[in-house]
Amino acid sequence: MGRDSLKYMNRIVVKTQDGDVKISRHIYGHFSEHLGRCIYGGFWVGNDPEAAAAIPNTRGIRNDIVAALRRIKIPNLRWPGGCFADEYHWKDGIGPRQDRPKMINTNWGGVTEDNSFGTHEFLDLCGQLGCEPYICGNVGSGTVQELSQWIEYCNFDGVSPMADLRRKNGRAEPWKVTFWGIGNENWGGGGNMTAEFYADNYRRYATFAQNYGDTRLYKIACGACDFNYDWTRVLMEKAGGQMDGLSIHYYTIPGEWAKKGSATAFNEVEWYTTMRKAARMDELLSKHSAVMDEFDPKCRVRIIVDEWGTWLDVEPGTNPGFLYQQNTLRDALVTGLHFNIFNNHAGRVYMANIAQTVNVLQSVILTEGPKMILTPTYHVFDLYKVHEDAVKLPVYVESETLGGLPALSASASEDGEGRIHVSLTNIDVKQEQEVKIELRGLTLSPSVKATGRILSSENMTAHNTFDKPDTVKVKDFNTVSVSGGSLAVRLPPMSVVTVELA
Repeated sequence: MGRDSLKYMNRIVVKTQDGDVKISRHIYGHFSEHLGRCIYGGFWVGNDPEAAAAIPNTRGIRNDIVAALRRIKIPNLRWPGGCFADEYHWKDGIGPRQDRPKMINTNWGGVTEDNSFGTHEFLDLCGQLGCEPYICGNVGSGTVQELSQWIEYCNFDGVSPMADLRRKNGRAEPWKVTFWGIGNENWGGGGNMTAEFYADNYRRYATFAQNYGDTRLYKIACGACDFNYDWTRVLMEKAGGQMDGLSIHYYTIPGEWAKKGSATAFNEVEWYTTMRKAARMDELLSKHSAVMDEFDPKCRVRIIVDEWGTWLDVEPGTNPGFLYQQNTLRDALVTGLHFNIFNNHAGRVYMANIAQTVNVLQSVILTEGPKMILTPTYHVFDLYKVHEDAVKLPVYVESETLGGLPALSASASEDGEGRIHVSLTNIDVKQEQEVKIELRGLTLSPSVKATGRILSSENMTAHNTFDKPDTVKVKDFNTVSVSGGSLAVRLPPMSVVTVELA
């Protein structure tokens, strides 16, 4: 990859006194669909007596996965889809498990779905994780009544058919679920609807999505795929007054749809192609935000990026409908780029959900029977968790460019205890990047300490395996120093770093 003839001195300005919006913790959310081995063979071992006996679990939910996700402070979990949501009928997944009807998962592999993991199991999982549930309702093949009753089942604390049914099934208290998605990808597999038709349907479904008690629903409309700004315009114009959030889906695909590219066998050109496509998330958010600003200049309706991540070819020998892919340092850099973009758009972006949590697409965890490994992507979540609910500090980046693409990206925040965190990525495959970070508006005393943590490797295809689970992991970062009102940082090639000033 050739460098531009004009090089810039790498420089980042952090405006420490201009923080005005909070980086919602929900930006660091997750997504788990009934797809492949995400639920069954991932989170859930409760329907497999042999697995349940071999793998420590609590009420059928794997303890090791729960512990790992609690360490990165997972704020929310979206379920049951995805495409699966618009063929899922929630009443099939409640009551005694032996009595639940089976169905065919037509979207993902044509396998039998036994409905052993349903509403109670999912909300138990969220309770164990200490995160908020985000339930995506069925608009494609479901009814208004079905979604309305699901909300009543989860949230009503009085006497009613659905609340009584919940109690009969063993749950006395309501769960008080706040986040509700009204349909998924209704422009495609969720019904192949036009924007106008979906907007009318959204208004109808949203009307009967009731608040119960002190639980005010956060209603999320199905937004655009990629760069379809007309969909956003129609939804904001016709239904913006009845929504709290508008979703956007964008996947980073290095190749073409039919041949996306290998997760582990790629070259330098494919590396930079991937980074260029990942960086387009900034363009996408800017332009969708501009449309939303026309109808909602005060940013009441927020963007929910509830599906994002790399989408690559499945691992050789695995079911193509299960979307199981490995996860390398390249995926980690894509994650860092996305988080910097989301943080910098925190005025409009409220939630994001990586696709998906376990064993599917760009997952943070992979399992193989009782074994579990953490992917490079997991470790980036660990590096960035310090930004959850912190105040965004505006950043200005001047960076060397690589074929027109900045080598560096950054975001910064100040937490409730006054600590400033600056997160940086260097996508340069070969060169270390030196950068001066000016902390404008802040006088640093001699006692101020700058510490850091880093994820990096000398090998762009480095990844963790069940035999070598710690090939890519977070380490202490020492090439950062304080001088006057600035930081001097040397970023190794292909690295993600978070620096803390305390």
